[in-house]
Formats: sequence, structure tokens, C-alpha cells
Amino acid sequence: MDLDSEAIRRAALIIRSCWEERRRIAALPEDCRPKRLRDGYEIQAALEPLHGPTIGWKIAATSKAGQQHIGVDAPLAGRLFKRFSQGEGARLPARHLHMRVAEAEFAFKMGRDLPPRTEPYDLDEVMAAVDTLHLAIEVPDSRYEDFVTIGAPSLVADDSCAAYFVLGPEAKKWPSVDLPSHKVTARKNGAAVAEGSGANVLGDPRAALAWIANDLLSRGDFLRAGEIVTTGTCVKPVAIAPGDSVIMDFGTLGTVSASFTE
Repeated sequence: MDLDSEAIRRAALIIRSCWEERRRIAALPEDCRPKRLRDGYEIQAALEPLHGPTIGWKIAATSKAGQQHIGVDAPLAGRLFKRFSQGEGARLPARHLHMRVAEAEFAFKMGRDLPPRTEPYDLDEVMAAVDTLHLAIEVPDSRYEDFVTIGAPSLVADDSCAAYFVLGPEAKKWPSVDLPSHKVTARKNGAAVAEGSGANVLGDPRAALAWIANDLLSRGDFLRAGEIVTTGTCVKPVAIAPGDSVIMDFGTLGTVSASFTE
């Protein structure tokens, strides 16, 4: 049975209060707990008037390892809220975080809308709508005590584990770069701690962008000009704690950094 509008709003208010008060819950109450992805996305949408405007979208679980870690079998979409988004060199609070990881990601900025239509967009159409590519760091988190077993509908309701987002510099000459094979190195406190490539993101970060474009279409929404889409981590998530600093090194495309405070 689908949740009604009152249950959806109640769930969103609970998620938002956990976010604001930096606390966790075991699960949403049974009477407003989503059983289907559709309800989870309705709850997520109801967060927007509570949290304020968004700058775009995030994609969670774009690797098999990531999917297995949180017990899902497909990617999940979430909103990037403006109030939790910062720029290169951001200093972010970390003590309250539950997941305590940082991720190196390719983030696309849309140059024009991909408006609603009946047939899916192909990869070339999606990429033709892109304006710029940026280097980014996502610092995900969950408002659930056990996000590994809570299930996809509840994860989606919790904005697909969104928290902080750092939008770094524009990557120059990226269209000529083979993103799947492009090496990415994560450095923490000056030492290399993880390596990966764009292939860890659904095989190709561009494929991840096409996935969310069509996922939004299937739910009556669409990508808009100016929106940012961060496509998922290229490296194994890097464990972080207060006092740490990270640099995500994208080789010839540049670097993006963040540090973590109390």
C-alpha cells in the first residue's frame, strides 16, 4: 500500500529533524516507512521545502561493491542541497558523521534541459546537453543506525545517503579524455590511500549521467540546465575523522580538496 501525503510529510519531517539535530534512528515509524522506491522518492521530494533549494543530484551505489555494501542491486538518486554544498578547499564538520568517508567523483554541469518525453535519452543526447565537467568530493552520511540493512526505499527517503558536497574546479579539455580508464588517486594527510578510475562508476561516469537522466524521466522529472550531477565514487571511500585533510587527484584534470574539523 502506498503512503498517503500525510505519512510522506511526517517521514520527511523525521528525516529532517535527524539531519538538523545530528542524531540517528533505527528506522522510520512503521506507519510512514516506505515499502516501495516510489514512496521513498516521494519522501525525498518532501525534504526540499524543508531543507531549501537544491543545486542538482547525486548518484549512490554506482559500483557493485557500493551496492553490496548498502544491500541494493541498482543505483539510487538523491538531491544535492545548496546549504550542504561548498567549494574547493572546504572545511567540513566531521565528528557527528556516521559514515565518515570521503569520495572522489566526476560531476557534470548541465548546459540545457533534457525535457520529459516518452522514449529514453541515449548517451550521445545526454552528453550533448552537458556544459562542463567538474572534480568533486562527496561526503555521504545516513540518518539510520544501520544503513547497511535498512533497505533501498528507506535509503532513498533519507536522500540516498546525502550529506556534504564539495564542487571543485572545472576539468579542462575533458571531452578528449577517456574517463573510464582515467586514473584517480585519493590522498589523506599527504599519503596516497586509494586508487581507482572512472570505470568504477557504472563502467563510465557518462553512463551514470545517462542513468539518472532516464531514471528521472521514469519518475516524471528531468535534468535541468545549470544542475550539477555527481556520479559516484571512482575510488574506495576514504575513511576520515576530525583533523584529516584529503586531496582527490584526477591527474591531468586537476585536484579537489577538503579538510575536516570537529
